[in-house]
Amino acid sequence: MNYTYIVKCSDGSFYTGWTNNLEKRIACHNAGKGAKYTKSRCPVELIYFEEFQTKTEAMHREYEIKQMKREMKIKLVEKAVGKKF
Repeated sequence: MNYTYIVKCSDGSFYTGWTNNLEKRIACHNAGKGAKYTKSRCPVELIYFEEFQTKTEAMHREYEIKQMKREMKIKLVEKAVGKKF
């Protein structure tokens, strides 16, 4: 499986990425090795993810989410979890 995910950083900002091992990737982010952006914003909390069969699909969805404004990302997460974020 491939995943597109959103994490909430310690400063309240969001980071969107893709991976084929979600648990390992979140651990990398929290170890300061996941991405330049999250390195100084640890710890991160996984708040949303989607599953895809291919890497290409996951990367395409990552791009789509990264183009969204924060308000749209919040609506996406709230719809998925069924509560206010």
